[in-house]
Amino acid sequence: MATTQQSTTKQDILEYLLKQVQATSLKLAEVLDVSPQAIRRHLKDLEADSLVIYFIPENTGMGRPQHLYQLSQRGREQLQRNSTSLINGYGEFAVSLLDTLAETVGREQVKTILRKQWERKAQEYWERVGHGSLKERVANLVELRKAEGFMAEFHAVDSNINDDEKYVFIEHTCAISNVAESFPSVCGHELEMFAAILPDCTVERTHWLIHGEHRCGYLVEKS
Repeated sequence: MATTQQSTTKQDILEYLLKQVQATSLKLAEVLDVSPQAIRRHLKDLEADSLVIYFIPENTGMGRPQHLYQLSQRGREQLQRNSTSLINGYGEFAVSLLDTLAETVGREQVKTILRKQWERKAQEYWERVGHGSLKERVANLVELRKAEGFMAEFHAVDSNINDDEKYVFIEHTCAISNVAESFPSVCGHELEMFAAILPDCTVERTHWLIHGEHRCGYLVEKS
């Protein structure tokens, strides 16, 4: 039981760092409701496994400096593998198949095929997301993406300009990252898909994993 609990806490640390990018041991202890001593032990183990790294920020002021922890590249890759472990093999097959198609019919024809695929996906999502409030629809979309291997979440955006609803929809990992690396046009189709299933909204990309950022993010706002 103790080993399982330790593994769960380590996973929680990795997922928090994935979402928040950086954190001190005290912050991790606070948000995960674990003692600072236990958090430091977990961080030491994760550092030994090359899953996290730390640095000391400049201008820390008086007192003992607080280390800031963040995921290493290996840690990010491990979370990506864990979240998509059931579909990684299919992703590799998809890339190989698309490469073969590109060699056979040309990349432009492959782009046409991908567009058709996302149009079908948009129709499926639109039927399953439903016709409730914007919050309900975005929440349903998040659950659909989670079921497909994306580490997704959303939160409301406060606005003092008007009373329109705004939400940020975030994907911390990408279940089709291997396809996107070889055929980045799928990311454009993904944005079009979200806009199609939320036709009364403006959907704007705010972050992009394949551009080296820590997440893919979309601002969803009532038109």
